[in-house]
Amino acid sequence: MRKVNVGVVGCGNISGIYFQNLTHVFKNTNVYSCCDIREQAAKDAAEKWGIPHIQTLDEMLECEDVEVILNITTPESHYDVCKKALLAGKHVYVEKPLSLTFDEGSELVKISQEKGLLLGCAPDTFLGAGMQTCRKLIDNDFIGEIVGAVAFMMCHGHESWHPSPEFYYKRGGGPMFDMGPYYLAALVNLMGSVREVMGMTTKAVEERIITSQPLYGKAIEVEVDTHVAGLLRFENGAVATIITSFDVWNSTLPRIEIYGTKGTLIAPDPNTFGGPVLLATRDGGIFREIPLTHIYAENSRGIGLSDMAQCIIEEIDDNKASGRMANHVLEIMCAIDESQKSGKSYIMKSRVDRPQALGSNLVKGFV
Repeated sequence: MRKVNVGVVGCGNISGIYFQNLTHVFKNTNVYSCCDIREQAAKDAAEKWGIPHIQTLDEMLECEDVEVILNITTPESHYDVCKKALLAGKHVYVEKPLSLTFDEGSELVKISQEKGLLLGCAPDTFLGAGMQTCRKLIDNDFIGEIVGAVAFMMCHGHESWHPSPEFYYKRGGGPMFDMGPYYLAALVNLMGSVREVMGMTTKAVEERIITSQPLYGKAIEVEVDTHVAGLLRFENGAVATIITSFDVWNSTLPRIEIYGTKGTLIAPDPNTFGGPVLLATRDGGIFREIPLTHIYAENSRGIGLSDMAQCIIEEIDDNKASGRMANHVLEIMCAIDESQKSGKSYIMKSRVDRPQALGSNLVKGFV
């Protein structure tokens, strides 16, 4: 079986699960090389995961054997690394967010299209068993026409556990840019494009203290709002509320609920790949757990890149975690901030079709 050679840029906290899955789970990818601004981090990753080459970014871009650049740098570097890679003729898959501004994201999409290259972007959790089961329930009319939805990501930030949490509170961070893509990508996958956005934002404190190691006791200046609320009107007329916050100590709110004319669907945490999926229909009213209809219920980060690799092998432009979808999500996040500043609703410039649903291993006798 042909494997697509991947050059990994960034060997930080999130890289381990990518290395694990790209080398041991997905059969159509091969990690050819890696690099990091910290030379030792690249050496450690290469040794741990059996990666044959350590290269600089420039060496990767000049290497004919590298077909895809996996960009898992911090958000402020996403645009520069992606643009450089696309201009060098490489396919690109990048961690979320696609970039820090909608204009930058749109430029990356345009370059990829002009050069006939694939651009993909996390999150790919909506391709997991949980969200794909939700998608099948919606597509098979179990909840009828969608009327509305809610999505909540409520926590108290990352300084208590992340080894280097400063970037979460700088431009490109905050709860919406950090966690919003999981929730928004899930909603777009289930409900389609967003047409109009309103937003309000605030923050609780101007400074946070790191309580994790190795930076215990260091103060972080909070540069972004840390409680972000958005109201979204979808192309299909449904209205959704999304709140993401780093200012909440605890909460009992659901992750995502979808409301239809025939029932209510509770989706799993969109930062995971599995369940549970709960459904209540108008004939019974009581929630019941629905067996997952798809594979990839475990931590399958990189499935979006594997799907893109298959598109490269088959020479088709149909990757599901696409740059176009990521740019629509990016515009929604930027629109919330724009609406906060203007006090007016924001009319979306981009639109995307829902990505094609995955084929399923159906539970016998279910749908």
